[in-house]
Amino acid sequence: MNSVSNVTEEILSAILKCIDEAIHVVNTAGNTIFYNEVAARHDGLEISEVIGKPLLSVFPSLNNQSSTLLKVIETKKPIFNETQSFVNLHGRKIDTVNTTLPIFVQGDLIGAVEIAKDYSQIKQLSERLVEIQKKLKPRNGKAVKLQAGYTFSDMLTKNKHFMTIKKKAEKLAMSDSPILVYGESGTGKELFVQSIHNASNRANGPFIAQNCAAIPENLLESILFGTSKGSYTGAVDRPGLFELANSGTLFLDELNSMPFDLQAKLLRVLEDGAVRRIGSTNVISVNVRVISAMNVYPVQAMEENQLRTDLFYRLNVLTFELTPLRQRKEDILYLSDIFISQYNNQLSKHISGLDGHVEAIFLNHQWPGNVRELKHTIEYMMNVCEGTMLTGQDLPMMLKNIVPGPPDEKSRNSFILRDHLKELEISLIKDALDASGGNIQKAASLLDIPRQTLQYKIKKLNITT
Repeated sequence: MNSVSNVTEEILSAILKCIDEAIHVVNTAGNTIFYNEVAARHDGLEISEVIGKPLLSVFPSLNNQSSTLLKVIETKKPIFNETQSFVNLHGRKIDTVNTTLPIFVQGDLIGAVEIAKDYSQIKQLSERLVEIQKKLKPRNGKAVKLQAGYTFSDMLTKNKHFMTIKKKAEKLAMSDSPILVYGESGTGKELFVQSIHNASNRANGPFIAQNCAAIPENLLESILFGTSKGSYTGAVDRPGLFELANSGTLFLDELNSMPFDLQAKLLRVLEDGAVRRIGSTNVISVNVRVISAMNVYPVQAMEENQLRTDLFYRLNVLTFELTPLRQRKEDILYLSDIFISQYNNQLSKHISGLDGHVEAIFLNHQWPGNVRELKHTIEYMMNVCEGTMLTGQDLPMMLKNIVPGPPDEKSRNSFILRDHLKELEISLIKDALDASGGNIQKAASLLDIPRQTLQYKIKKLNITT
């Protein structure tokens, strides 16, 4: 009998693992007894971090009232299509729509099962559409245009290099030339671009942002250029973002995600100042300043065939590189204090700051997610903190394993291959520069790489020439 039961249990587990929905099962004590790969992907966790653990220890921003699973355990009643927002162990905010059901065996409640859909991206898109509709809605016969909310005063920094970038951007904001901004994810590219718009003579015009990676390729063209009625089944006369941004700024984020053929059409619009809706023969003149952003270095994007060379040279009239947070050490604790103050107001708390241990960890962390990661980390810690100061107990799991100490001491004891390859790359480039007397072209020839690639690596690796 037990063998039959075990086989049935294995079959059921295999079926649940194959279902393309996030499934989470807890027992009556609130401990997880099943958690599939899809759920782990949605929540940004590993299955091993959840199985056998109390629900609230893995998702500490939830409680008995806000957790749909625990609510069903308590009420023994199903919940259908209820939204739930929470912060996971790593400080990432998740939005889901859940259907949660009690599990009864022979009339006794033994737990609850939840089927969840991650709608974080859909939520962002729908909120943007609602915002656009609201702000473009005519009032008293006049269209209210979508505005950028940030200015250069919102870009807080103590880093001298970043201050210089801000000053340069403020001066060049009055130009109508295209701008290309590049920097790692989370460095504040959109905030920077909105600040440029608000410092320009287009500040009273519309500001429209579009992430080129967030929309399927077949839809992006119609979104940018608009459609003409009858151009395809169900098509209607609808202006594209170029038309909506007329007399203002169009911000194209993650430009390197745009298909090559669409990049060619974008280049034509930049050259001609005119668009043609899909399916139409009419040409519409537009007066739009295009600002583009990428999270990779432009030379790298061109080498990897993500960016057309001709488009790059058209956009590369004014260029800005945003410095990653790890190169702005003085900003880490400065911004932490600002975020703590903001969340004190939002959460009605009275947190005084970071203790010395957390400060050391923050300064030693590389912050691959940059300012965005720092802000989400503070948000997570503020949600779980029960004292008056943020301590090591409040850190997300991924930061709890960081040992404070000088970065060079840590790298000496490291077996991480990429760290040692980076050291070797820096050493070879320095040797080539020494051998060539500092001549970039000769050094590039010695290294057998293009001159632009060497310049990119020198900048990326902070090599002094």
